[in-house]
Amino acid sequence: TQPCQLLKGTSYSINVTFASKIDSQGSKARVYGEMLHVDIPFPIPEPDGCKSGIQCPIQKGHSYSYLNKLPVKSEYPSIKLIVKWELVDDQDQMLFCWKIPVQITS
Repeated sequence: TQPCQLLKGTSYSINVTFASKIDSQGSKARVYGEMLHVDIPFPIPEPDGCKSGIQCPIQKGHSYSYLNKLPVKSEYPSIKLIVKWELVDDQDQMLFCWKIPVQITS
């Protein structure tokens, strides 16, 4: 159901399979909470995609499974927002991007 319910103090597993359209030596995740059309950076423990299931260097046309965790800290407010997760290459080009509506709850 939408939005996804995220419980404070819990960590959620992220698993994205994608086919790369570009070659890259590395990759970096950027995660945001989108509220009122403003992107607020959302810290994750490991932003390096090469330490998150992706075998680097990334090769164009190959498929990769990206694995990470989204920690929902206890001090986060109980709000509805859009989580935006991007994985970019070493030239800041998009490898993948997704958005999901969530409700942070106690």
